[in-house]
Amino acid sequence: MLWAGFGCEPGEGDRTMNKVVFATYAQSNEELANIITMTESIRQFAGKYKDAPVWVYVSEYFDTPDSIFLKNLTGLDVELKTGHAPEDAMWFYYAGKTYASGEAEAAAEKAGADILIWMDEDTVILHEPEKLILGENIGLAYRPVMHNRSGSLYSEPPDQFWSRIYEKLKITDEMLFPMVTPADNQTIRAYFNAGLLAVRPRYGILRAWGESFKILYTDSVLADMCRSDVERRIFIHQTALVGAVLPRLDRSQMIELPGTYNYPLFFNQMFESSEEFESIDDIVTMRYDVYFRNPDPDWSQKLQGPPEKIAWLTARLGE
Repeated sequence: MLWAGFGCEPGEGDRTMNKVVFATYAQSNEELANIITMTESIRQFAGKYKDAPVWVYVSEYFDTPDSIFLKNLTGLDVELKTGHAPEDAMWFYYAGKTYASGEAEAAAEKAGADILIWMDEDTVILHEPEKLILGENIGLAYRPVMHNRSGSLYSEPPDQFWSRIYEKLKITDEMLFPMVTPADNQTIRAYFNAGLLAVRPRYGILRAWGESFKILYTDSVLADMCRSDVERRIFIHQTALVGAVLPRLDRSQMIELPGTYNYPLFFNQMFESSEEFESIDDIVTMRYDVYFRNPDPDWSQKLQGPPEKIAWLTARLGE
């Protein structure tokens, strides 16, 4: 394995450079197609990390991956792996991603990686992601959730859903701190966006994510809440991150990334938003969710930023 920034095997060359792995998860052919774009963006724009290993965990429950997509990913020097998850967890949205991230973290630690960058498949990298390269004593870099669809307002007592989560995950008031959602500017209790996480594998945060998620999804009270509220069923995997992070790290061991990371392109056209997200000037990593399933015909004309990067995105996302 060649390590990003080294051009050499682990243990050779400049030992001060961090060894970085990018990893993601797929359970559909749409997601595999997105990962091709994601990987091309890493190879094109990630600077000294453009040759970093890219691992794609394909769900064990995904029976018909497109062979052309898999071939294209192999051609981009992607390592394909199988993502495993308990069958009883799969009723909950994104359960497979939760467990695959823990498998990636364990594999990264075994391989001697210093930093694992876990990204959702709709991510595009547009600059060298230097703030994802964590300091020696930093265990996590994160962004807040995009908007407050399922968070707990800091100015109000937790509702029954979050109170149960805090109880089951043993989260105390002292562990919690405020963060502001980028799309609607609401101040909520700590709630980490699951679409972009940079971790030092030795802290075991992503492996703990799966453990926390299991505690939540096997709880009968929370399961009943998820049956009656699809929003809770969608996001319960993400709520589990608080149980993975807060008992393991204090605030000095984590950093909140700036808004140039995990930038939600055209989010204001898909969801309620008090902000517009139509410029890629200085953006390091961006997300596009499901926007390109049915984009505006003139989206590339609305997009602001470097013409060469708009042309790059148009060539890959515009058809």
